[in-house]
Amino acid sequence: MADSYDYLFKFLIIGSAGVGKSCTLHQLLEKKFKEDSTHTIGVEFGSRIVHVGGKSVKLQIWDTAGQERFRSVTRSYYRGAAGAILVYDITSRESFNSLSNWLTDAKTLASPNIVIILCGNKKDLDAEREVTFLEASRFAQENEINFLESSALTGENVEDAFNKCAKTILTRIESGDINPETIGSGIQYGDPSLRRLRNARTPAPADPNSCKCG
Repeated sequence: MADSYDYLFKFLIIGSAGVGKSCTLHQLLEKKFKEDSTHTIGVEFGSRIVHVGGKSVKLQIWDTAGQERFRSVTRSYYRGAAGAILVYDITSRESFNSLSNWLTDAKTLASPNIVIILCGNKKDLDAEREVTFLEASRFAQENEINFLESSALTGENVEDAFNKCAKTILTRIESGDINPETIGSGIQYGDPSLRRLRNARTPAPADPNSCKCG
């Protein structure tokens, strides 16, 4: 089947208004720049199947509004997100300074094991840069998240950001650090045989009646 996949991951695109979140999603889905982009009201949705680590992964991507007046609405979509693309604008110091708030929301409201990729958008406007690659890289290291710069206009590194995030989640699943069976993991099996294979590898839980610990 053309639409078959091994896993489904719930993704978020988060960041301040005007940094290019919707254009980033449009570039991923349509492979072209969204000329008539306006501020997102609430959330927008898109999906894409990517191939990473020898698996097909369907990404359910929620593009959230960056304006403060929509924060109470968009926060409800964080729940159970497996991955997030945290976007700032390299030509906007203000969007970079707000990253800590967005990061706190993601780590507080989404899956405890959420994988976050920091994405410095508008790389094509390097001459107007207000945030250096080095300081953004340092921020990413301090917060233990991956980082790259991208351009929703040219498409540079847009697909790489989503692929890197999906591959990291997949690696953690295969290493046992993330259990897709956990409620709120943001992960579903697309191929039932993967669930059966994982369950076959997982030891049966101990009899709850065998221990009467307080």
